[in-house]
Amino acid sequence: MKKKIVLIVFASLLAVVALVAALFYLKGPFVGFPGSRTADGSRAVTDGGVKFAGWTGNVDAAEQKAGMSIRDAKLAQEGDALHATTGPASTFWMNDAKASGNYTVRATFNEPKYMNLNTHPYPYGVFIGGNDMGTADQTDLYCAAYGNGRFVVRGFGPAPFKMNGFLGEANGAVHRAAEKGQPVIQDVALSVKGSNVECSINGTVVGRYDKAMLVTGGTLKSTDGTYGLRFAHNTDVMVTGLTMTKD
Repeated sequence: MKKKIVLIVFASLLAVVALVAALFYLKGPFVGFPGSRTADGSRAVTDGGVKFAGWTGNVDAAEQKAGMSIRDAKLAQEGDALHATTGPASTFWMNDAKASGNYTVRATFNEPKYMNLNTHPYPYGVFIGGNDMGTADQTDLYCAAYGNGRFVVRGFGPAPFKMNGFLGEANGAVHRAAEKGQPVIQDVALSVKGSNVECSINGTVVGRYDKAMLVTGGTLKSTDGTYGLRFAHNTDVMVTGLTMTKD
């Protein structure tokens, strides 16, 4: 009888181990470990975190609910560039990087190997109007380009909101990679100009929005605030020339 019970327990343990192994194979490592991913497909980065002094960052609320943090993404300095690797969808900024009134924030994004960490494109760009950064009440607006010729303008208020639809828009100004694994470079800018906010990519205004529509209930607290960098999940991008100029 005892032998039969032991066999049953052993068989049950084997079944549990087999189930865990199957989930590991199908879903990847558990969230929080290198190579793990959330339901949205985010994979944790090895040796992650913000490695560049003066910078900090945060991941989206959905990523946090899945157990991920900024330690599962990475921002490091490489020469004169910032190397961002995600991981969960992430926002990076310097605490003293603030802008107000009329201004333009721009940066150049070099994706050396298009879709290096993805099976489909994901965007990267700049954000402005950051307030209550790093908290559940964080608000900001970002313009981000894909390497397939599309772009999105989205934000947090603190709930996510979309200014140009669920899939964004295609625009001829947005550069397209020749194919997966090939390089693609985008110059991305957000400008506050009087009553408008403009998203420009590679020198062309691709989106213009009434500031009154952006600074209202459920969207931004203000277009004044912190500025910085925005990356969707599973991206591998080099950033240069992040600047803010008064207009």
